[in-house]
Amino acid sequence: MNQAEVAKLMSQLRIAIRPRHRNIKNVDGPEGRLDKLRKTVTALVKHERIELNYQRADEARGYAERLISDAIRYGDCHKPTMEMADYWLVEKQLVHKLFKVLAPRFEDCKVSATRMYKAPKDYPGWYRKRAVLELRGNPYPPLVQNLAQNRSLLHNVLLDEARKDFRKEKYAEIAAQIGQDASNSVGSGGEAVAGK
Repeated sequence: MNQAEVAKLMSQLRIAIRPRHRNIKNVDGPEGRLDKLRKTVTALVKHERIELNYQRADEARGYAERLISDAIRYGDCHKPTMEMADYWLVEKQLVHKLFKVLAPRFEDCKVSATRMYKAPKDYPGWYRKRAVLELRGNPYPPLVQNLAQNRSLLHNVLLDEARKDFRKEKYAEIAAQIGQDASNSVGSGGEAVAGK
């Protein structure tokens, strides 16, 4: 068995999972922590964009990626994948959405199925790191605007032309100043030579 065949045996996550201690505590212990993560993954599949604490979003992202990756790889006829979907999705009608909507959406995707952004902090007040966790291709407007497509809007074209005119005037002033300084230094240098 060569290396290429071994890579096909395991699903690969398309996000970096760094080993680090996560300070996610729960009064119910590890079971309560897993229950919160299950609710988070369920909410992500249901709403496709959620805002939550950064630590929990970071951990739930890995579980959601694994769930979608296995749904794409094995489909709904694979018993362990169905058991995993049944465990992680608290609302059972979302299992259908996972296999019939999300798996086909991300089947040909070369990047991760989720995106995570740091949310802006509320000021003033106590700051806790917040994040927005979303699935790619969701129906909501994008959080980060693509400014490359806005270059042809009228106000951007006018601002670009005004910027060019301003720079042209400034460059002309600088060139005139340099020319004047150069002619003054040549003229004063010539008088100094004639005086000797």
